Amino acid sequence: MSTRLYEHPIFLEHITPEGHPERSDRLRALNVALGHPHFERLDRQQAPQASEDAVLLAHPEEHLFAVMRQVPEEDGEINQLEADTYASPKSLQAALTGIGGAMAAVDDVFTGKADNVFVASRPPGHHAEKSKAMGFCFFNNAAIAARHAQLKHGAERVAIVDWDVHHGNGTQDIFWDDPSVLFCSTHQMPLYPGSGAKTETGAHDTIVNAPLSPNVGSEHFREAFKSRVLPALNDFRPDLIIISAGFDAHHRDPLAQINLVGEDFDWATGRLLEVADKSAGNRVVSLLEGGYDLEGLAESAGLHVLRMMKG
Repeated sequence: MSTRLYEHPIFLEHITPEGHPERSDRLRALNVALGHPHFERLDRQQAPQASEDAVLLAHPEEHLFAVMRQVPEEDGEINQLEADTYASPKSLQAALTGIGGAMAAVDDVFTGKADNVFVASRPPGHHAEKSKAMGFCFFNNAAIAARHAQLKHGAERVAIVDWDVHHGNGTQDIFWDDPSVLFCSTHQMPLYPGSGAKTETGAHDTIVNAPLSPNVGSEHFREAFKSRVLPALNDFRPDLIIISAGFDAHHRDPLAQINLVGEDFDWATGRLLEVADKSAGNRVVSLLEGGYDLEGLAESAGLHVLRMMKG
């Protein structure tokens, strides 16, 4: 398998307040892990910055302008967009570069430059609804990537699989009425943001939620994957799989109570690669979402990327 990684120094310059869990050290820890000799074959590239227009693939213009208005200009200044979502002077550039990496990743897997791609970006995206920044997220990278695959590469069916421990309410909101995008999510419930019940199935039954009770571990996660996520993917036969790859269901993570280990993310990655091999020409794009314990994130994301490289 040929695997590409998109990264960029600008992602470290999205500054959040002292003590905020979504911090630059997350990417520094991941970078140390990816410096291991196991990753010598990884094709590491700088993510390009998307235009502001790219945001409009999944969000209305008013949302883009609302975010732009709240990005401060003074060095050292941090503005609060929403309860837990903050912007510093370089945050818009970081967010647009995350989108650019996601769109370039889609281009790569459709043009054969890579079988699969991991985008190590921040801020994350899956909580961003059509018209609302929330949950550390400004714009929905996964949704924009899916729309880009449809518009530029003619993808008829795109699947987004979200294993972040928090429900991807933003992605669900954007694709609720869209039969061409399947959204599958495993997540802890009850937990922020409060959505993600099994009964939330979308207008065309293309929303598949697999909530997990607090304090469960590998067995329940894998069972949810096998009983709900994988059958939906196999029935849908996607042309592309996008992973909202949050690693905060790891047992070390401070923001939730699901007890996964690194091998669970390795296993789930393998199952999605099998689906992609059957219907999607191996095309998988993985976008970093959550993961707030540095050791848990580095271990889990490292195993995830290693499994993508091995196929």
